[in-house]
Amino acid sequence: MTTADRFRAAVESRDLTALEDLFTDDIRLYSPVKFTPFEGRPMVLGLFGVLLRTFEDFRYVGGFAGTAETSADGTTSPSEVLLFRATVNGKQIHGIDLLHFHSDGRIKEFTVMVRPQSAVHALGEAVLAGLIDDGLVPAPAVPAGRQSA
Repeated sequence: MTTADRFRAAVESRDLTALEDLFTDDIRLYSPVKFTPFEGRPMVLGLFGVLLRTFEDFRYVGGFAGTAETSADGTTSPSEVLLFRATVNGKQIHGIDLLHFHSDGRIKEFTVMVRPQSAVHALGEAVLAGLIDDGLVPAPAVPAGRQSA
């Protein structure tokens, strides 16, 4: 079973423990809702915990294997694209997970792309709320004059 097969099975069964073994310590995850990547296994696993709670009716619907240049160091590595469908807060999402593999077979870089824009917005709001609830990121500061009584 390939790393991509194991990844797909772990996500579909919502098994965070199985995901942990598939990521390098310094994994980078590029999200469609955040400019800078999520970095490191603990943060990426935390994000996956939120994602697995947020996505409704998540399913992979296809995949393609090959090679691609990574964002982190510009090297070419074995890669796989997994196509998925899901729902977030009533919004249908079409997306891809682009996995780049380290020479030891684990995932070293991960890029998520989703459409349409309204789904990206719904996903961003839901994920931010989950990250705040789980203590992975601080709540945004409330601007002066906008605090409620």
